[in-house]
Amino acid sequence: MIESIFKFLTTEPYWTLVRSLLYLGGICGFVAANAAYLVWVERKGAGRFQRRPGPTESGWAGLLQPPADGIKLLAKQLMAPPGSDKILFWAAPLMVIAPPLVCLAAIPFGDNVLARDLNIGLLMVFSFGSINVMALMLGGWASRNKYAIISAARVVSQNVAYEIPMLLVVITIIMVTGTMNLQEIILQQAGGFWNWNILRGIWDFSGGGWGHIGGNLLAPVTFLIFYICMLAETNRAPFDMAEAESELVAGAFTEYGGMGFGVFFMAEYANIVVGCALATILFLGGWQSGLGSGFGTLLTSWGVIGTVIGVGFFFAKMYFLIFSVVWIRWTFPRTQFYGLLNLSWKILIPISLLTLLLTSVTLKLPRLF
Repeated sequence: MIESIFKFLTTEPYWTLVRSLLYLGGICGFVAANAAYLVWVERKGAGRFQRRPGPTESGWAGLLQPPADGIKLLAKQLMAPPGSDKILFWAAPLMVIAPPLVCLAAIPFGDNVLARDLNIGLLMVFSFGSINVMALMLGGWASRNKYAIISAARVVSQNVAYEIPMLLVVITIIMVTGTMNLQEIILQQAGGFWNWNILRGIWDFSGGGWGHIGGNLLAPVTFLIFYICMLAETNRAPFDMAEAESELVAGAFTEYGGMGFGVFFMAEYANIVVGCALATILFLGGWQSGLGSGFGTLLTSWGVIGTVIGVGFFFAKMYFLIFSVVWIRWTFPRTQFYGLLNLSWKILIPISLLTLLLTSVTLKLPRLF
């Protein structure tokens, strides 16, 4: 009986459906675990940065605090404010959590460790990532709360301003690598850490060596621009205008309670994971170790063990970036709104345009000579 069921499920098209459901369950579990325990990391980190203990009562070192918070949010009644557009009000949390789940399906965590290898994976991530802005806008507008509406307007202007330099940086990476396939971008950064896109400049990708111009001479600057834009796109301090609790109560989330608010909170951390994973892929070599081609060949020969080690390298880089996001939040105060927009329009966009033009010239120069 069991063998017949297994044989039935492993035939097409049923196996494709089963595999998709397994990937979806794994991605949802990954997002939920990250949302729960990155909150714990944030609270413990804030405690250390500000000389406070953080969570200590629920479990050892407060490790049971995230499940306790989740149970508390689930137990609260879901209510929509009078006069609100209830359909859009409850659709907004679903719209804000769906894009990171879809984006994670295209993220290669290791060699062949991804849900779907897409030739336009980079385009897909940015396409679905833009829905996050619409969800926050609808959540604020449907609440019929003046503070939420003001915050929604801020979110739209902020995300429009910071998507431009981020996309210019990504176009620079596409010009250098010649592909939008995330796995292919990682494979091009094989070998030593000097082959990572954050350091590619004077070093020639085709093996010409030092002195042979072959890429983006301002690669570290493009990484810094991408990182700043990632903070703004995920609404993290010092760019957390979506909440702005000091002047707008709780911003776009003012009227949400219980798991309605909890889903927005989960989506914020899911977007942080996607943003840091993308930065790891585009600039830090993804699952490549950066310890030289010999070590990479050795890992490949180890099969599954080598793949697991590669996944470990990916997570080490990604969670280091996530920790830096937490570090920045509890180090710098929220910026003023006009200063936030000026940073993008007057500084980041001109510099990203400069890096784009410079990369175009340096990629063309070897062909001229």
